[in-house]
Amino acid sequence: MSWQAYVDDHLMCDIDGHHLSAASIVGHDGSVWAQSSSFPQFNPTEINAIMKDFDEPGSLAPTGLHLGGTKYMVIQGEPGAVIRGKKGPGGITVKKTGQALIFGIYDEPLTPGQCNMVVERLGDYLIDQSM
Repeated sequence: MSWQAYVDDHLMCDIDGHHLSAASIVGHDGSVWAQSSSFPQFNPTEINAIMKDFDEPGSLAPTGLHLGGTKYMVIQGEPGAVIRGKKGPGGITVKKTGQALIFGIYDEPLTPGQCNMVVERLGDYLIDQSM
C-alpha cells in the first residue's frame, strides 16, 4: 500500500458522515511521505519544534504548536507519543511513530476524540509494523 493510500483511505476516511479537514504523514526529517490536498504548507522549523516536544514534553506549551502558520494551543497529550492542539472549533492531533509523524487536522462537527481515534489508530498500526 502506498503512503498516499494510508492518508486517503485511513486518515481521510468517513467518520459519521464527516472527514478530517487535512491529514499528512511526514518523516522525522520533515519530508512529506503523503498528504491530503488540503494539508497546509509548513516550514521545517515547525516540524523541528514538534519533534523537540516529543523529546522534551511541554516545550511547545508556552508558544503553542505552529503548523502552516496556524497556531494551536497545546492541550493534554501523551508525553513522547501524542501532541494535541486546539484552535477555536477545531484542532490537531500529531502521533509519533518510529519513523514518521501522523497529522490529523479537524473542524466541527468532528470532535477531538474522533480525530484522536483516527490518527492514533493509524499511528499504533504503523508502530506495530516497525514504521
